[in-house]
Amino acid sequence: MDEPSDRPPPRGDRGSGPPREPRPKKREVNGWLVLDKGVGMTSTHAVAVAKRTLNAKKAGHAGTLDPLASGVLPIAFGEATKTVPFVMDGRKAYVFTVAWGVETDTDDAEGRPVQATHRYPTSAQVEALLPSFTGEIEQVPPRFSAIKIQGERAYDLAREGEAVELKPRVVEIARLTLVRHDGDRSVLEAECGKGTYVRALARDLGRALGCLGHVSALRRTRVGPFTEEHAITVAELQDAAQAGEASSALQPVDIALSELPAVHVTRDMAGRLMRGQSIILRGRDAPLSGKAYATCGGVLVAVGDVEKGELVPHRVFHLGGI
Repeated sequence: MDEPSDRPPPRGDRGSGPPREPRPKKREVNGWLVLDKGVGMTSTHAVAVAKRTLNAKKAGHAGTLDPLASGVLPIAFGEATKTVPFVMDGRKAYVFTVAWGVETDTDDAEGRPVQATHRYPTSAQVEALLPSFTGEIEQVPPRFSAIKIQGERAYDLAREGEAVELKPRVVEIARLTLVRHDGDRSVLEAECGKGTYVRALARDLGRALGCLGHVSALRRTRVGPFTEEHAITVAELQDAAQAGEASSALQPVDIALSELPAVHVTRDMAGRLMRGQSIILRGRDAPLSGKAYATCGGVLVAVGDVEKGELVPHRVFHLGGI
């Protein structure tokens, strides 16, 4: 009689089902994907789907979009994740619809109505108000937001019924225009800086008009250098992956740094930067101060601050080809 074995059975012998297919090894993917996120999908889920579709090791997004919202969601892969803060600091553009006459606790259509007037402004009244909401303005973020209060997210406290008091902050609205007005609804376009909440903008417009209002539809059309013209849907990305062409949807890592001056360096200088050492900048066109990024042979090497004629690297990149 054979002795019983302490070793586990082979994978194919466990249970009655067929053996599991081994998971494909994750790839080093570097670059930016401009995803056209659909309504109903969270930003976190969108990143997970894109990461799985490209079988990428590392990914993250630059600027959350609420499930109610659609549009541009830039997703950074691999080395591009080091440039996310530069995209987050860029301007964003939105097209949104304000439903007048009702204010909700979330300032959008997903919330519970808390006040109602059932009064609607005219097109002329809306247009007359917009200049006072353009430029630098003070804005109180929505109670249902990701802002932390003593370590807790505001939306978690709000859902638990706690009183949420958020301090006003200064935000910049570079452009705010009326696209269309139809009785109880207005479609507007906004271009704004970091930290602006479109939901809060709709709420404050409604209060200023004396009729109340909330966002009923929202689409983001631009984040920094990324626009909806270059955006791809999840379905289109999956189709491209099946055809073996998903990588063609990626944009280069350094597109996130397009607002910064570029410094072209030698191979020796690139080596110093990649070791975390500063380099002396020479030449008439070299930046004197501020942030800049360095390339060698067209390959991104580092991004950092220019101080007293030197480029001090804060982030270095390992993209090969140097």
